[in-house]
Amino acid sequence: MIDLLVLGDCNPDLLLAGGDVVPSFGQTEKLVDEARLLVGGSAAIAACGAAALGLSVALVAAVGDDVLGRFMLAELAGRGIDVSACPVDSGRDTGLTVALVRGADRAMLTAPGAIPALTPAHVPDSMLRGARHVHVASYFLLDGLRDGLPALLATARSAGATVSVDPQGDPSGAWDGGLPALAASLDMAFVNEQEHRMLPMTGCPLVIVKRGAAGAVALASGGTVEARAPAVEAVDGTGAGDSFDAGFIAARLRGLGVAESLSVACACGALSTRALGGATAQPTFDEALAAAR
Repeated sequence: MIDLLVLGDCNPDLLLAGGDVVPSFGQTEKLVDEARLLVGGSAAIAACGAAALGLSVALVAAVGDDVLGRFMLAELAGRGIDVSACPVDSGRDTGLTVALVRGADRAMLTAPGAIPALTPAHVPDSMLRGARHVHVASYFLLDGLRDGLPALLATARSAGATVSVDPQGDPSGAWDGGLPALAASLDMAFVNEQEHRMLPMTGCPLVIVKRGAAGAVALASGGTVEARAPAVEAVDGTGAGDSFDAGFIAARLRGLGVAESLSVACACGALSTRALGGATAQPTFDEALAAAR
């Protein structure tokens, strides 16, 4: 039995920060203050956040047979995450995101690489049936997984797991991909304000809307709950939403109510912004709980 199974993306972030990070074409070279290769991919960052919070975690995500894939798997394993089921695709490169960080804002360029190569066949039935919660991240990047996802989540739920999805935006701009039809089969959905406007999640019993520094709101049939984010000295918002997801899931699995879980999630998201990179400053559960009070 594991607490959390995460399905999605596992690609590093190359973060460039400081100075003028906006590139100029015409063969113009600019200097930046920092460049770091860090754990990236929404699923991987959420898995790291959950592990930091004390959950037992497994990740299933496709990587290439290259230095970036080996970097990611080693980093996650070093955090105690089970990556034994991650497929290594020798025919594709590992995905990579170049993140240009400018204060509280950032721009991202992503080469998907092996991300779409994940298929339902890669997800072990034993993990689906042995997890307390299954979370799917970067839904719209998972071309090889989406069609089979309803059956995978049904298997997990039949074994007693709760399930959630975080779309993390739709680069195509179509805002469908079968997700609205899947909504009623979820226990919870995590969206930001744009995704909430674009995706009708009708039938999902709990929709959590992330609002950045303004906190979050949980929408359920029984009413609406809001929580504020604690004030922190933010350095980089990369992966804050993924750390939020991990915090909410961890709190619910510990038996906390929706209101308390929302406050813990806001704390996890805020605290994760204290350093460059999505998984660098993720809190422990005690730290998150203290910040949530």
